[in-house]
Amino acid sequence: MQKLVFPIALAAMLYMSGCQSSNKTTEETAATDSTQTSTAMTTAQLPDAKNFESDIDGKKTALYVLKNKDIQVAITNYGGRIVGLLVPDKNGKPTDVVIGFNKVGDYQNAAEVFYGPIIGRFGNRIAKGHFTLDGKEYTLATNNGANHLHGGPGGFHARVWDAKQIDDKTLELSYVSKDGEEGYPGNLTVKVVYSLTDDNGLKIDYTATTDKNTPVNLTNHAFFNLNGEGSGTINNHQLTLFADRYSPVDSTLIPLGEPAPVAGTPFDFRKSTAIGARIGEQNEQLKFGGGYDHNFVLNKTGNGMTKAAEVIGDQSGIKMDVMTTEPAIQFYGGNFMTGKDTGKYGKPFNYREALCLETQHYPDSPNKPSYPTTILKPGQTYRQTSVYLFSTVK
Repeated sequence: MQKLVFPIALAAMLYMSGCQSSNKTTEETAATDSTQTSTAMTTAQLPDAKNFESDIDGKKTALYVLKNKDIQVAITNYGGRIVGLLVPDKNGKPTDVVIGFNKVGDYQNAAEVFYGPIIGRFGNRIAKGHFTLDGKEYTLATNNGANHLHGGPGGFHARVWDAKQIDDKTLELSYVSKDGEEGYPGNLTVKVVYSLTDDNGLKIDYTATTDKNTPVNLTNHAFFNLNGEGSGTINNHQLTLFADRYSPVDSTLIPLGEPAPVAGTPFDFRKSTAIGARIGEQNEQLKFGGGYDHNFVLNKTGNGMTKAAEVIGDQSGIKMDVMTTEPAIQFYGGNFMTGKDTGKYGKPFNYREALCLETQHYPDSPNKPSYPTTILKPGQTYRQTSVYLFSTVK
């Protein structure tokens, strides 16, 4: 049995300057926590806030820093992105476990557009960018072959959110998605609150309301490497998924129908397993995804919080538990990372050097009546909470 060692406050992290004052808005001065320049960093630290001061689509962007005694996270209101996340490893060394960039402009120009943002209106894929709701057919913007992915090319990841820093541990983001945006019906008012918990969790609370029936499936698309950004492949990370079933897909990664048992397949992560242990097996589903890029149905009933996943960095000893109120989680193993993008530490994001664990409802739910509904109606409030909880093991 692995011995749990929970992190303590780190003197090595005290070189960071104080957090932003509370109630700071997008229009006010941004975070001033970091000391690094715009060049690549050599030690784990958060980017310079000045490099995130810009104007995109007529709205000001900024960088906000949250911290507790052990961990720090940097978030930009451009896409609501997690830019960096410092947590102590098994030796107490600060480690940046979320890959990202030093400048807001790099996110605009990257080959991969989904580094760290809030995803919406609908996380994952909708087949052929079409669905029918209340007898009317809707056509969405397509950006993944013939399919609609992660809200489309103008999804929430590409928007500048209104931001308000509540206190040292809490950031509130809000955005109004207009009726017809990316093809969706209704004006959708969204609020996302990032907060750090006292037990070293990064908590994300999502709420939304609408004035017309509309699909909603929000998530976060942080790319994690628990050994630290630029440290190499995640294939030796140990992964546990608390899911007896997963969603087989077609060659365009649209679910075929009802979930299937993971037992006897390379998708069985019910016991802690190295991510790369079976990734090379001859399996049609692995072929379609180029590896792992699949929805896993969590072993839960009701809408309460449950443990969805556990990941351990093989070098760092950093352990991340993922808790959520959602019924499923998408495990993406970085199969489409190409090395074209270079991160905060001057190293390219190469093949399978990060993973995503996206808490969610099932992909293509608007076209699958048997799946848990994703339709939000006027008078209802969409609510979702996910927590990424950090500790260490020896």
